[in-house]
Amino acid sequence: MNVPRRVAHGGRNASKPLRAFVACLILLATPAMSSAGFLSRLFPKDLEKLNRKLCGRILDFTHNHGKDHRNWSPSVCGQRDLYVYLPPGYDGIKKFPLLIWLHGFSQDEETFLQFAPMFDRAIVNGKFPPVILAVPDGSIRERPTPFNAGSFYLNSKAGRFEDLIMNDVWEFLFANFAIRPERQSHAFVGASMGGFSAFNLGIKHHERVGVVAGLLPLLNLRYADCLGRRFHDFDPACQGWVEKYRPLSYSGKIMHFIPVLTGRAMRPLANRNEMRDYIASENPIEMLNCYDIKPGDLTMWVGYGTRDDFNVDAQVEGFIWHAQQRGVHVDSSVICNGRHDRITAQKLFPMLSEWLGARLGPYAPCCYPTVPITAPPEPAAKSADTNQPVPQ
Repeated sequence: MNVPRRVAHGGRNASKPLRAFVACLILLATPAMSSAGFLSRLFPKDLEKLNRKLCGRILDFTHNHGKDHRNWSPSVCGQRDLYVYLPPGYDGIKKFPLLIWLHGFSQDEETFLQFAPMFDRAIVNGKFPPVILAVPDGSIRERPTPFNAGSFYLNSKAGRFEDLIMNDVWEFLFANFAIRPERQSHAFVGASMGGFSAFNLGIKHHERVGVVAGLLPLLNLRYADCLGRRFHDFDPACQGWVEKYRPLSYSGKIMHFIPVLTGRAMRPLANRNEMRDYIASENPIEMLNCYDIKPGDLTMWVGYGTRDDFNVDAQVEGFIWHAQQRGVHVDSSVICNGRHDRITAQKLFPMLSEWLGARLGPYAPCCYPTVPITAPPEPAAKSADTNQPVPQ
């Protein structure tokens, strides 16, 4: 099989000076892909003000805006944040496709608020089909932090985050919102860590999820060539695996020059003596065989740059090659000289939107009018000690 060719496509009460100073420190200490999560906490958005600018509406099931509307999660034994975007004209009767966005490392659900107006505008302008969009919190400590912040949405010693998504969030969404039942109308999408999670959860649960997509996704956490080199290009004639977990090994660079050690991200997930087998069992490229993925089981897309700081380009090309050996097609878009950063992700986003819209569009309501919601519901999440329903 041919290896894919790299082609170009096209403290909230702190004073403002103190906030700015802290923001600069955070930007120096965190990946460019993740800085938005911290800035959203330093400069929180007024959700009602944001909703007045939208034709759809974001429902608040979080503790981010002065009141606690979080849902109780039996899986993690605590309350967890969630945003749910309803498209304009949502009436609780017509059923819509479901898109679950999985955020990146050192981020949380609040990052979505920065991009909600663009998403809403694309629906109103007919450039993206109307969908119900859910954004759960996958941070370990319920807030974006620069270290050990990413659950990878896995069941691990940090908590049962896969069950949080596939049991608690999934059941909540289907019990309270009008969602199409077909698995091809259900999509998992994410960036970086979230891209890994979209493929990981999609492969495991392809009987419920039909579409997965990742921006700069980590699809082979054990990538190496036949000589054990982790940062060489993918070559189908020279393939290998990282066979031993080394927490002090080099994984990549944040902000293109600060080295990242493997143990920084992996340490919260499993004990050191179990780590190698744990990573292998959750590694998307190895899961293709483990879960016996066949043509038609999943519709997949990946977007990446050719100079990725974590060698995601080699990981993705290896994943595509292994999928091809099983007769499984993976669509892809490539940015020449693209890095592991927000700039590359933004360049890839229009390609993702076009691809995703073509897959979910057939499941949107026929002759759908893109008009604002006239009477948006007030969020009322079900908590651990109340049985209040969530209005549709």
